Amino acid sequence: MIVYPAIDLKAGQAVRLLRGEMDSATVFNEDPAAQARSFAAAGFSWLHLVDLDGAFAGQPMNRAAVEGILAAVEVPVQLGGGIRDMATVEGWLAAGVRRVILGTAAVEQPQLVRDACRRFPGQVAVGIDARAGRVAVKGWAEESALEAVDLARQFVDAGVAAIVYTDIDRDGALQGVNVAATCELARAVPVPIIASGGVASLDDIAALMAVEDTGIEGVICGRALYDGRIDPASALALAKSKAA
Repeated sequence: MIVYPAIDLKAGQAVRLLRGEMDSATVFNEDPAAQARSFAAAGFSWLHLVDLDGAFAGQPMNRAAVEGILAAVEVPVQLGGGIRDMATVEGWLAAGVRRVILGTAAVEQPQLVRDACRRFPGQVAVGIDARAGRVAVKGWAEESALEAVDLARQFVDAGVAAIVYTDIDRDGALQGVNVAATCELARAVPVPIIASGGVASLDDIAALMAVEDTGIEGVICGRALYDGRIDPASALALAKSKAA
């Protein structure tokens, strides 16, 4: 199980939101690059970045912060938020991002996902953010009629590296990860799933590890890492324990 510490970027700062509400942002670090260095020093093997402003604007808005992180650490980075065309995909990968995450584009421009997967094998993930099972887009501000599982099935043959599945109602709320919904998605498609939203303790990581044979490959941790509910060393030791 890969544990991905999250760095959500808003106005150049590392923040956490509650259920995706931009006006509920809590600033945890005014220097995202320093936060990235801290996570790298703790031993995390990946970083998960989200350009929150970009998700709403439909284009990159925290470029300087992302570039600062890329310059600060050698740990591979995956990035989502505001990536809606091939030029942006290509630009971020050229800048050093290891994997881009397409969310709104997966709903509105599915061909972009397919084209990007062909051009950049192994470097394109789909982000599926759901509220009560339905996919939300544009920074979670709009809800589509699509069910999360139905969207995932559209990309089974596209060559997607992973699907990042976020339960919006639990994101930042520390209410526990939605294991049942994540398992349902993992069983529905032969694509590695990264769980996100609601992780509040080591028990949540352990619960996902207990069902990782369904195809759950990783888990994103945000607020619980920042406020000390999850100790990085303990999380990493747990994540490695089953494989050991």
